Amino acid sequence: MCESHEEDGRFEDMTIGFVGGGSRDWASKMMTDLARQHTLEGEVRLYDIDQASAEQNARLGALIQDREEAIAEWDYRAVPSLADALDGADVVVLSTQDPPAETFAHDLDIPAEYGIYQSVGDTVGPGGTFRAMRAIPQYREIAAAIREHCPDAWVLNYTNPMTVCTRTLYEEFPDIKAVGLCHEVLHVKDDLAEYVEKHRNLGEGQSVSGDDLRVNVKGINHFTWIDDVRFRSEDVFDVIDAELDSQRPLLGGFEPGDLDDETFYVNNDRIALDLYRRFGTFPAAGDRHLAEFVPWYLNIDDPKDIQRWGIRLTPSEHRIEHWPANERERERYLAGEEAFEFTDTGEKMVELMTALLGGEELVTNVNLPNHGQLSGVREGAVVETNALVTDDDIVPHAAGELPEQVLSMVRTHVSNQETLIEAGFDGDLDLAYRAFLNDPLVTLPPEDARNLFVDLVDAERPYLTDWNLDEATVLEA
Repeated sequence: MCESHEEDGRFEDMTIGFVGGGSRDWASKMMTDLARQHTLEGEVRLYDIDQASAEQNARLGALIQDREEAIAEWDYRAVPSLADALDGADVVVLSTQDPPAETFAHDLDIPAEYGIYQSVGDTVGPGGTFRAMRAIPQYREIAAAIREHCPDAWVLNYTNPMTVCTRTLYEEFPDIKAVGLCHEVLHVKDDLAEYVEKHRNLGEGQSVSGDDLRVNVKGINHFTWIDDVRFRSEDVFDVIDAELDSQRPLLGGFEPGDLDDETFYVNNDRIALDLYRRFGTFPAAGDRHLAEFVPWYLNIDDPKDIQRWGIRLTPSEHRIEHWPANERERERYLAGEEAFEFTDTGEKMVELMTALLGGEELVTNVNLPNHGQLSGVREGAVVETNALVTDDDIVPHAAGELPEQVLSMVRTHVSNQETLIEAGFDGDLDLAYRAFLNDPLVTLPPEDARNLFVDLVDAERPYLTDWNLDEATVLEA
């Protein structure tokens, strides 16, 4: 990979194909990190079904390159087709948004009419199920295009539902070199670093960052767990016990309405600590994601009730407005009304690219098909563990076993994800309905569950064209 481009430890003329090149989030993060490293240079081809948005990002990339802080040379170009983005690419980045925005509203609002509330709605639950149903055909197409235009490229997927999208790539093109990447574990490591600072006597002026910690990660995306935490080779897992003791009672301190003025992404680790208290292993994701994998936190009578756990639900109005707001910010940068500021993104995307090209090795959390790295989970299912990233290779760490009770919960979601993959490749809506019924958040009587599923299908029918709706028995009156 890119061997012919290497010169004096630098990799020049590298080509990155960015699918979802109109991205309002990941694209700018990548541009920021690419500009400020010393190893990689080349071209980024931005493809998006929203061509105008991709063209805006090409202009943003040029603006970033003109800044004094930009060290590496990168050219950004919006291209009109998927094939143009992928042709001969060394690395492919997938960061697609589920169009159109109204699907967010359906995913959240229709289940809420049945009393099912979701804090995010992009991974599991009714919202995650339907987002997966929309994504599987799209990611089959992307995988087939990669097979045709750049079969040896490394593919970095950032799109949710992470597990289903990454698994679809492998099911369509088994020889693909794809990896799912997510920053939830990185954020949890930052939280754990704060625990170490708070509960260990480190000496005056000493600080700890998430990168200073080594953790053992295992599970599935957004439902990943940590059973070992080390700082300078010392076991510091006990700081989690100390934090748990300092926050007791976990349901104290917040009442419905207390967080109304907070960001929708507020997180106080109350659900993570409660799961740790119950199961003895610490969850490595934010509380908003964790709440959707088990039934009891979202078993509430009113959306504000979740605030007792220190989080807020993300309303559909925010989900719809979120991307236009980011786009307006980008437009202000391009118009010169606001100066683009370089920030520390904290992401590992560019470090991972560098390691794959033979640069400094990297150990980080990744999502890959299971070939023994996570005990007790079926072969081939996409799981999240640490891995060693080296020259053109990613080797997952053997993460060991999860506690039996946690493994049972993980297996339920793996079963549902695998069922959705099978259903998506066959266009079998009845099989997808079985996964929907088996989701822990679908806590409804059978007839209500069916009605909810049918209502979601009816609302999103224009975006389910790859599914055999005409022969689906679940839709029969």
